[in-house]
Amino acid sequence: MSDPWEARWAASWTPAEVAAHLAGTTVPWCVAPGWALDLFRGEQTRPHGDLEIAIPAARFPEIRARFPGYVFDAAGDGQVRENATADQIAATHQTWLRDPATGDYRVDVFREPHDGDTWICRRDETIRLPYDEIILRNGDGIPYLKPELVLLFKAKHRREKDQADFDGTLPHLSPAQRETLAGLLTRVHPGHPWLTSLHGGGRRVIE
Repeated sequence: MSDPWEARWAASWTPAEVAAHLAGTTVPWCVAPGWALDLFRGEQTRPHGDLEIAIPAARFPEIRARFPGYVFDAAGDGQVRENATADQIAATHQTWLRDPATGDYRVDVFREPHDGDTWICRRDETIRLPYDEIILRNGDGIPYLKPELVLLFKAKHRREKDQADFDGTLPHLSPAQRETLAGLLTRVHPGHPWLTSLHGGGRRVIE
């Protein structure tokens, strides 16, 4: 996050806190980006500036109803529209849940493209998978996006934290997960530097 919004994310929730709000929902949701990789690895490996979850875009009203007393702002194109209207939300991908009493942001809701119960990748709409194939759960039952897809999204910008996340997660991936990620990168980002590491093999350290 960049100023002036970064400080307002200091009080963002943990995955367990947002999971408590969404307990019992039938909406297929999952923790995304950095926190998702930590849930996969079984521990928090670095500080997180915010918490992001992904949901099917059309089911946003059901998620919104789970947060009475909070408001959603629409974020996109370098702007944040507070108390966003339905049209403003529909025009964006990210919606930030804000506590109106403090002004703090708690969770960033990614409204993902989908076709019913089939998830559609924003980077390549020909990549389509059932939600039950892209969502995993940790020991506490918290849903998170499978690491192959998290790293696919992180591969585009390959910021310092993205590289660190890749390096730290790679030893935990099974051979099948490595193969899947390599195939996705070849399809979406041909020639990506991570392909060398993925094809290099290596021992999985977590069984």
